Amino acid sequence: MSDVYETDRYVGEYLLFHYGKPEEILPWEDGPAAALDFPVRTVGHFSKGSVERSLDVGCAVGRSSFELGRTSGEVIGIDFSKAFITAAEKIGTGQTLSCQRLEEAGKVTTVNIERPGGTNGDGITFEVGDAMNLRDELGKFDRVHAANLVCRLPEPRRFLSKLASLVRNGGELVLATPCTWLEEFTQKENWPKGRTLDWLKKELANDFELMAVADEPFLIRETARKFQWTVSMVTKWKRLDP
Repeated sequence: MSDVYETDRYVGEYLLFHYGKPEEILPWEDGPAAALDFPVRTVGHFSKGSVERSLDVGCAVGRSSFELGRTSGEVIGIDFSKAFITAAEKIGTGQTLSCQRLEEAGKVTTVNIERPGGTNGDGITFEVGDAMNLRDELGKFDRVHAANLVCRLPEPRRFLSKLASLVRNGGELVLATPCTWLEEFTQKENWPKGRTLDWLKKELANDFELMAVADEPFLIRETARKFQWTVSMVTKWKRLDP
């Protein structure tokens, strides 16, 4: 897998993406403000109420894990990037992180990143792991969240085939993907043959019922004047009884 997610640049961009204040990310009045707070909005697709255990696969620097923690007794956040997990763990302990924000022509400014208000690190743990080879000891969860992960995996079907063993009967799964299949991450033979939604339906049909499909935009700031605006397809699934 690509190691770009271990670089200081990507860690900084993702810290801002997950935790930055609106004015730190998008100061332009005419900008796509609806694309902010993506890691919060994807968690909002789970049904209301409290649960015992939640899993956040591809958690990056951890914002969705903390959001899951608002209604979960235990949360495990897993990501392949050691640098992302290190940042998430520091935020979980209450540390303030400083990240450099690229402005232009090599000029940077510093932004302080803190844990979201109303959240704490109680019951939330982070670990480095491979979504295609998750450890068996994880057990089962009431909620499994995986945002912008599937189309970044070398062998996405390996991850999808594991989900039935991770979600309790009646539990919920939320997958978000912008469907940006790239050979940099996934060889073409492992891409969906048709539309990603149809492919997901086929892969998950034996164990999950599709409950809802929605579109959620997200915004990643690259420089003061250059942004990635992308729309992720969010699907919500319910684990069927065997």
